[in-house]
This record gives sequence, C-alpha cells and structure tokens, in this order.
Amino acid sequence: MSKKVIVMGAGTGIFPVVSGLKHFSDAQISSIIAVSDSGGSTGRIRDEFGFQPVGDLRQALAAFAESDGEEWIRKILLYRFTKGTGLQGHNLGNLILTALQDMTGDTTQALEIAEKVFRLDGRVIPVTKDTVNLQIEYADGSVVVGEHTLDQKQDRAKKIARVHLVPHATINPVAAEAIRDADMVIIGPGDYYASLMVTLVAEGTKETFAKTRARIVYVLNLMTRFTQTPDMTALDHVKGIETAIGRQVDVIVVNSETIPQTILDLYAHENEFPVVDDLNGDVRVVRGKILSEQLEGTVAYDTAHRSLLRHDAKKIGKLLMNLSNI
Repeated sequence: MSKKVIVMGAGTGIFPVVSGLKHFSDAQISSIIAVSDSGGSTGRIRDEFGFQPVGDLRQALAAFAESDGEEWIRKILLYRFTKGTGLQGHNLGNLILTALQDMTGDTTQALEIAEKVFRLDGRVIPVTKDTVNLQIEYADGSVVVGEHTLDQKQDRAKKIARVHLVPHATINPVAAEAIRDADMVIIGPGDYYASLMVTLVAEGTKETFAKTRARIVYVLNLMTRFTQTPDMTALDHVKGIETAIGRQVDVIVVNSETIPQTILDLYAHENEFPVVDDLNGDVRVVRGKILSEQLEGTVAYDTAHRSLLRHDAKKIGKLLMNLSNI
C-alpha cells in the first residue's frame, strides 16, 4: 500500500523535497502550504481581489510537475511577465489560481480543480481557510504585520519572540485530516518564520499533531536569515518547531556537505551564515550530503527575497525515501 506523506512549509523551500519524493517513490504526497504571503505579485493580487495569497500555493503545484512530459505545465505555473501595462511582474500561475478562486469562492476547491486541469499527481492544501496576515512580535516589544516586512533591509538584527496569524485563524479541516492520516510528515526546509512557523501556529495544530501516528521529520535550513534567525543554532530551530507542534520531532535531517567558500562569502555580505550544528549526540539526527550544486538566480521583477542555496531534489528525495521505506 502506498504511504501517505505530508510536506509542510511554503513553495520555494519545499520545492526540492516534493519534486525529489515524486521522483523516488510512489507515495501519496500532499503539501500543506502557508497562505500569509503579502509581497510581490501575490501581494498585489491579494490587495486587489481580497482572496488568500496564491504565490506559495502555485509554487507547490509546480513542484508536482517535475516528471517527463510535464515541463510545460511547470513553465506555465512559474512564468512571470516582464512587460505589459498592469501585467509586468505578475506570475501567470498566480493569475490562473486567482481566476479559479473567483469562480469557486474557495481556495481549497480552486487548487483541486487546478490539480485536475494540469493532471498533477499530488494535493496542495492551504493550511487555513481564513484570510490572514503574519504578525511578528520582536523581543524588544515592537510588533509589525505583514510577511513582506521580513524582506525589508535592517540595520541591525532583531530577535523575533513569536509570530501569529491575524486575525484569528484555525487549521483547515482538510489539512488536519491529512496530517492525522499521514504515515510521514515533513516540515521544511524554508524561511523559518515566513514559511514554516506560519504553517504551524493556526489554532488546532497542536491537537492535530497529538492525534497523528505519522513519523515527524524536520529538515534543517542550510543558512541563517538576518531578518529572521540571526545567531539561531540548529538546536534553537528544533526547539521552536517542537514548541509549535507540541511534541518532539522523530528525525532531524541535517546537511553535511561543505558549502563552497565563494557562496559563503555572498551570504556573509548579507550577514547570513551556515546554521551551526550543535546537535551532536542527538540520536534523531540524520546527516547527509543534500546540497544542490546549482545556485538559484533572481528573476526580473520578482521582488521577494530568494535564497541562492537550495537542497538538491534528488539527494534529499533519496534520503527521505530511505527514512520511510517508501
């Protein structure tokens, strides 16, 4: 019997995990995706139409279109207009999903239709049905609203105390059922607060994780983020995830491959560094060479912060497949 695997996070971060698993297993894969994005093309459409933001949802759909014969589906979903009055900077996949939201009045249903239209073998589920923003509370007492604020340049690193979804949000019943029924739940990688925590803080999340028998896997980020996780070690990352879900994770996946110095220098210029691995002695840790050799570039008129360094889809897909025997 095919196993049920859930991948939680946001579009770009979990892209290699989903596409890697799709290549290496026949598991039934579902992505549970954050819906608090407020920047770029997604933010513009959100402001105009008032629907849940679709940028991360569109990226998650594209991750399922990685097989031979599906290349043009992926290209359509990821295509970004570079000219045209009103269209410049917009993503075609975002516009398609927004049209489906407008026709159905429901994001979950819009995604189900998109999956059928593009014949994708996998499900994409918004973590909540509520229309929400990310609220960030800093250790110094200051509070800001909007995920896009985490992309803004800062003169000094500010420690984040906690994040919330505002207004009040509850976990999507479809997402909760998928987690309860799963054999494996993979959290990450991705921006720690803007991609991961936003999928773990809706009301009902802890109760849902308490009722699942799934093996919980956390994929540690490769680098810190100056505006989110300055000076946070691997242990800090893990403790935060476990606090959010109300239980320990079963496996912690850590990259053991050396990052080239030229890449480290680029990150250091932005005050971002490899996450310090202080998990020695933790029997839950699985280390592997899962670094992608290909750097991600920036795309014209895409204003969102993007990581240059990513996990390699084939490497991480094979590692996760071996963990779960799928």
